[in-house]
Amino acid sequence: MSTAVQTTASLPEDPALLRVEGPIATITLNRPAAFNSIDLAIARKLEALGAEVEASDDIRVLVIEGEGRAFCAGGDLQTIGAAAATDTIAPVVGELLQHYHAFISTLRRMPKIVLASVHGSAAGAGLSLAFVADLCIAAEDARFTPAYAKLGVSPDGGGTVGVVASVGARRALQIFLAEDSFSADQAYRWGLLAKVVSASELKTATRELALRLAQNAPAGLAATKALIHRAGATPIERQLEAERDAIIDCMLTDEFRAAVKKFTSKGK
Repeated sequence: MSTAVQTTASLPEDPALLRVEGPIATITLNRPAAFNSIDLAIARKLEALGAEVEASDDIRVLVIEGEGRAFCAGGDLQTIGAAAATDTIAPVVGELLQHYHAFISTLRRMPKIVLASVHGSAAGAGLSLAFVADLCIAAEDARFTPAYAKLGVSPDGGGTVGVVASVGARRALQIFLAEDSFSADQAYRWGLLAKVVSASELKTATRELALRLAQNAPAGLAATKALIHRAGATPIERQLEAERDAIIDCMLTDEFRAAVKKFTSKGK
């Protein structure tokens, strides 16, 4: 597996950075002074970087991480507060979410596994981002804060998609309306996290999990993600038809033929 590092379309001062290493891409939220909160600049950059990752045939796994002391503190309250003061909430927040939600849609749609790697605080839209990813790994000291209820608003950033899919409607209502914050251990017990590791091990453990995921053949990986995400909203007959079509398509690939040949040749 290639280990050559390729940096694309990113400058050190950009609000989000993209690094590609073999089949693994990493998007780093890069507003550490603002705890990686989401403003219009980072929303636009994330939309562009997400589209770039989606278009690459070589990438199988996308890791999302945060620079500095936090994963993501949610929506940028300086931006939102200024809009509230000038009575421009609808156009300002509407434009911000137009770009940010395009990024979130890309994460769910792209035929790659998205792995969130969380340290420090994941609040509001940061919590939503962590759990709208296909999988999430977190440091023991990570803290998840819904935040929306305290501000008198409803979730955004895919929060009602990822959390509900992971824990169901009742637990999701509890999380968003009755929890001030919760630990990585609690998130793991609720089924929101794939793994909890020490803060010092997070980078290594994220890399190891990403490499494990990247070992999957592209066709099987993409089909599995698509099938799982559509399962809850698809009638059983249509889901079984989709499973049939997907597995046949996977079996027509060179990777499948090679794997079958290797398996059937054992012991001969």
